[in-house]
Amino acid sequence: MVSESIYEQKPWLRHYPPAAPAEVEVPRVSLVEMFDRATDKYKDKTAIVFYGNRISFGNLRDKVDRFATALQDLGIKKGDVVALLLLNSAEFFIAFYGSLKAGAIVSPISPVYVSPEIKYQLEDSGAETIICQDILWENVERAGIGLKNVIMTNIADSLPAAKRLLGKSVLREVYQKMAVPPTTVLGREGFHQMRNLLRKYPPNPRQISFNPEEDLVSLPYTGGTTGPPKGAMLTHYNLLTSHSSFSAFYSVLEDGKETTVSYQPFYHAAGCFAGVQEAIIRGWTQVVLTTPDLDDIINAILAIKATYFQGAPTIYEILKDYQKTNRANWKNLKIIISAADSLHEATARDWEARTKTQLHDYWGMTETAALGTGTPVGKRKIGSCGIPLPNVIAGIADPDKDEFMPVGELGELVIHSPAVCKGYWKMPQATEDSQAVINDKVWWRTGDVMSMDEDGYFWFYDRKRDLIKYKGLRVYAREVEEALKLHSAVKEAGVIGIPDKVVGENVKAFVVLEADARGKVTEEEIVEFCRSRLAHYKVPRILEFVGEIPRTDIGKVSRRELREMEE
Repeated sequence: MVSESIYEQKPWLRHYPPAAPAEVEVPRVSLVEMFDRATDKYKDKTAIVFYGNRISFGNLRDKVDRFATALQDLGIKKGDVVALLLLNSAEFFIAFYGSLKAGAIVSPISPVYVSPEIKYQLEDSGAETIICQDILWENVERAGIGLKNVIMTNIADSLPAAKRLLGKSVLREVYQKMAVPPTTVLGREGFHQMRNLLRKYPPNPRQISFNPEEDLVSLPYTGGTTGPPKGAMLTHYNLLTSHSSFSAFYSVLEDGKETTVSYQPFYHAAGCFAGVQEAIIRGWTQVVLTTPDLDDIINAILAIKATYFQGAPTIYEILKDYQKTNRANWKNLKIIISAADSLHEATARDWEARTKTQLHDYWGMTETAALGTGTPVGKRKIGSCGIPLPNVIAGIADPDKDEFMPVGELGELVIHSPAVCKGYWKMPQATEDSQAVINDKVWWRTGDVMSMDEDGYFWFYDRKRDLIKYKGLRVYAREVEEALKLHSAVKEAGVIGIPDKVVGENVKAFVVLEADARGKVTEEEIVEFCRSRLAHYKVPRILEFVGEIPRTDIGKVSRRELREMEE
């Protein structure tokens, strides 16, 4: 018999909220059934507020059913992949649940993707139908993919009449090069407008039978830093595991009673989990924002009397210094969660000083259906991303071997949970490479370098792929970035490894200075500052001042783009 590791003994359970179980039963039903239950139970309640336009759960159900009927009539059958290239809007919900009801697997595409990226995802997923924001169509057309069905939607479709021009003007600012395609495009064979389909078809789609543990719900694409992007195969059971575990751990949030603001992009795991999944199947009212405008976020919190808010660390970093932040009484919210990236300690402390509330750090990833670790209410360790949620066993493994690391040591976070995806779409080798077999269990290698303390709290350190090897010694980019940001003149920093034949990789830092420090602080001064805070081999050998640090579309430092800049 294999003896249990400290990780399998779950030392974190003694810090669980009183009502939270170590394991929670997951309903063996489809996400479609959960949607139907919620929209029946809360049919007269407001589900979505989109720039003043209120859509009830009952009205959303009607639109979803009409759209599912339309898709089935267009030939969509169980197991087909439908791509969603949509901004946050009411239409995203209609497209997402309508596609599921028709039997399809949804594959969300980032609205900031350019044609080659769109082409790759469409070809790899095998999607022959796309539901597309009209202003994003041009990039799809340039991809040159033959599609059976193109369904267009306009941002004004769910806006009140008085706000339609305003909505279009906002999007013009955000997507400056985008334009609505000419009306002749809609005359092509296979092209449709969503609003016309909703008028044309009745709300009575053919019922589809699902096997929750086998049938896929979604195929989001992730990665791309060390190879081509990979489609994570997520089942109904995966998603409902994340729902059940989150609900049990954060029992302060009640079905049918919460109000929230959804600005995080729905195509991303964090935004989809909070807005498209949880808020809908739990009967919450949400204000949906297409763009993360600070005034819109604050006004929405006030208007809806928000009880729950989730955002990426970057929004808290900006809001903590924003003059209007205190217009909202953040103490009225039951819980505020930081997700989708690592939360810097300085951001958490500054936020608390400004608002007198605590940020609850949360870790999850696409491949684990956004389920992972979370900060227990009232038991925060600042800088930690919390403890594993119910149904999750987390451990720290050797990045190169199938064995655990001792408590307190750095290694790769591995997850054992029914929320873990079935694997990568059409990539069996990549799936196998992402798995470790330890103590007769299959663990998912997350690619995140972390440690666990004796209380079972996990501490994020860096991404494994961003590890820099200097003379065989390990340098973590994030640690160097944190040290740089302690300098009062440094506004932002990004760190990568530069190949070197002699030492392997040199540490290079890209630094954005505060406005009043530019031209006054030298590269040598910053490097000297680092010497007193980092081991000699971690100190940047090269430092370059830049105007900005490139970030991903969810606000993370894009080290891939930094490497491309260097090349």
